[in-house]
Amino acid sequence: MFTTRPTLQGTFGMASSTHWLASQSAMAVLESGGNAYDAAVAAGFVLHVVEPHLNGPAGEVPIILAPAGGEPTVICGQGPAPAGATVEHYTSLGLHLVPGTGPLAAAVPGAFDAWMLLLRDHGTQSLAEVLHYAIGYAEDGHPPVERVGRTVETVRELFENEWPSSAEVYLPGGESPAEGTLFKNPVLGATWRRVIVEAAAAGPDRIAQIDAARRIWRQGFIAEALVEFAARPTMDTSGERHAGTLSAADLAGWSATYEAPATYDWNGWTVCKAGPWSQGPAFLQQLALLPEGADGPDGLRIGSPEYVHTLVEGSKLAMADREAWYGDAEDAANVPLDALLSAEYNTARRALITDEASYELRPGSPDGRKPRLSKHAGAVADGEQGFDAMDIPGAGAGAGAGEPTVAEDGATRGDTCHVDVVDRWGNMVAATPSGGWLQSNPVVPALGFPLGTRLQMAWLEHGLPNSLTPGRRPRTTLTPSLALRDGVPVLAFGTPGGDQQDQWSLHFFLAVALGERVRGGLDLQGAIDAPNWHQDSFPGSFYPRGMRPGSVTVEARIGDEVIEELRRRGHDVTVGDPWSEGRLCAVARDPRTGVLSAAANPRGMQGYAVGR
Repeated sequence: MFTTRPTLQGTFGMASSTHWLASQSAMAVLESGGNAYDAAVAAGFVLHVVEPHLNGPAGEVPIILAPAGGEPTVICGQGPAPAGATVEHYTSLGLHLVPGTGPLAAAVPGAFDAWMLLLRDHGTQSLAEVLHYAIGYAEDGHPPVERVGRTVETVRELFENEWPSSAEVYLPGGESPAEGTLFKNPVLGATWRRVIVEAAAAGPDRIAQIDAARRIWRQGFIAEALVEFAARPTMDTSGERHAGTLSAADLAGWSATYEAPATYDWNGWTVCKAGPWSQGPAFLQQLALLPEGADGPDGLRIGSPEYVHTLVEGSKLAMADREAWYGDAEDAANVPLDALLSAEYNTARRALITDEASYELRPGSPDGRKPRLSKHAGAVADGEQGFDAMDIPGAGAGAGAGEPTVAEDGATRGDTCHVDVVDRWGNMVAATPSGGWLQSNPVVPALGFPLGTRLQMAWLEHGLPNSLTPGRRPRTTLTPSLALRDGVPVLAFGTPGGDQQDQWSLHFFLAVALGERVRGGLDLQGAIDAPNWHQDSFPGSFYPRGMRPGSVTVEARIGDEVIEELRRRGHDVTVGDPWSEGRLCAVARDPRTGVLSAAANPRGMQGYAVGR
């Protein structure tokens, strides 16, 4: 089978990420004797530098790891809503949605502490060793990808008129970052150097220094700068200037945590995802909705019109359940995940999939419970608000790669990064860092990076699993994946793409799992290269949270036969660019032979896998 690149194979180590400099930095760590977790942390901090329009240190990162011989586990790097982030506070400001930009949308930052927890408990290298690569690219510069400059240009007026600290970093001399030049962020490099120096005062012990760095983030100079800047009234997508709610107590009182993954067994595979505070279980629900059959979706041919239709309709049902049931509920029993994944429930839900496209938002009733949607979600589903997914910045044909685009008023559909690593000892990790985008909030002048905006994903209405609630996590779109075969970790993968992540990832996984039976091995690159698609028949997670009932966006190379048949079945089909849907990364390990594999997405022209 022809692929854009080979599936890499070797026995020493493999890394795949959404930017080649992060992938190669991870490989450099492996070559220096570090393990997969050291490598992932180094890559994560490099991504903050080279993809600042897609993630930052004050953003978020869920991480799934599988230590050699150990059980998979999740590190939650999604911070909660601050104590002052109440529904009443926001509605008193005349808001019915959390703004898509500005400090009012900032949750407690989670990425830094999650990376440090991974490094402390599972890595082997020092803080200085893993930060070395990011510091180098920040201080000495790196050639930026074209999309960084494009993003900066879309918010040039906002930076120049409202966010001068961002203009200082991203418009030096009035010029946005350009390909073929060196872009530097020396303040960010200086921030990490100061953290290293201050952490070294804890003594020579590696763990003591990492814990000291975590305290510096939560209570030291970084916390002080974040809180001070969050309190400044800032222009956001509401068209008004608002101050944030983040306090010193919020930062000091939160740290990243471990939890068991949500899992689903399917045809000898066990797929591990973060819990329903993410959208990860929607992947598992889509698996559970597949037509029953020993060889997968009841003999459906991969890529056929029937196959695409079936997956689109299953995705609609899973994402409707996401709206009604997912969230960081105070009582976990209020999120009936076991029932949502049960055979009885999915047999009944599967019967809703007919030969015709559905235009309804149809959450189910697990255990007989009545689903409840937010007023906004119900309104956009009924068309009462006049919202359409095409109205969301960045939606529509050619936007499938998920790159953020920004309206003149600063409205943004931000995106994400991804990194996977497997080492020669069999340690495996998948992480999806996001948030803290350059276009999300002004750069904090003393630090070189902005706050995030994840609170825009919570509803300003009480009584929902995803209601804005102090101390609770807003439901995130971030969703790395790790899969076991017969109980042994085999595959780590993921993609940027906001609400589309668990559609594109599912298509990739099925292409790998079903294709293995034909080829006798995991064809990672072929599965990534295969034509992809997504649907927007559910309320989006990003401001202004619209939807487009009945929609399917497909890559043009999916073929006329599929496009025509989908339209005949009633789907509202948008034909995007031939290479526009998804930015997947993946690594794998064959436990029988120890052979390692890796692949990366050619879309966007910046994702790469490396290894030997």
